[in-house]
Amino acid sequence: MSESSALMIQSLEKGLAVLQSFRAHASLSMQEIARENGITLGSAQRVAYTLEQTGYLYRDPRSKRYSVTVKAVGLGYSYLYRQPLFQNAHSVLHQVNQECGEIVNLAVPDGEDNMVFVMRVAPARHIPVYLPAGARIPCVASASGRALWAQLPPADLERKLREVARIKHTPQTTTDVAALRVLIDEARRDHYAYADEEYFPGDLNVAAVIQDDQGAAIGAVNISVPKPRWSLARAREELGPLVIRAARAVGKHS
Repeated sequence: MSESSALMIQSLEKGLAVLQSFRAHASLSMQEIARENGITLGSAQRVAYTLEQTGYLYRDPRSKRYSVTVKAVGLGYSYLYRQPLFQNAHSVLHQVNQECGEIVNLAVPDGEDNMVFVMRVAPARHIPVYLPAGARIPCVASASGRALWAQLPPADLERKLREVARIKHTPQTTTDVAALRVLIDEARRDHYAYADEEYFPGDLNVAAVIQDDQGAAIGAVNISVPKPRWSLARAREELGPLVIRAARAVGKHS
């Protein structure tokens, strides 16, 4: 047994996996918890009971289904509150919002294939799509993810394009590998990426990558605008330079 596997607490690993499985579900039955996590019903019962007793899950007495409690929000509080990147980005995102009058987001990579939205500044004039902190969007269908992937070495990008799940989230989602490669090459050349109604209908977004002082990509600033009020040509012309400046401003102070 390797040192890493000897140190692994399997029951803790199962508990964290069960909590993560609720990201895609408002509630789960005991059988669904077991199926979602590939564990036995008995194991699911022990994990769910422990999480219920510690306050992270709630069991509805009538339906017997489990849901996550507000206590789970606290698990991410320190990350969101203490990270210098987010503290520095807060004022920049508000300045960009004032300048363009549109929704401005900050996203960071979660593993290799998703971006997680951790901060959002929205204008008061319209109600945006509900996208709370912690929402995950696939890199392949988002401007933020494409901006990040534009920083990859060519071999790593080719591997991702071959292996990633290319799902049609909307009729406009780009799933062809060659077309995706062109979009990411454009992002590398222009220093920003865009996605035109590829994850949410009617949503056009433009993003630029944030780099740390070593040049590593650590996140992205994203501006989301509605169609048809914005055309792709207008968004690229007006918002492309804006997200580049914003991303550089955040990175400079991180």
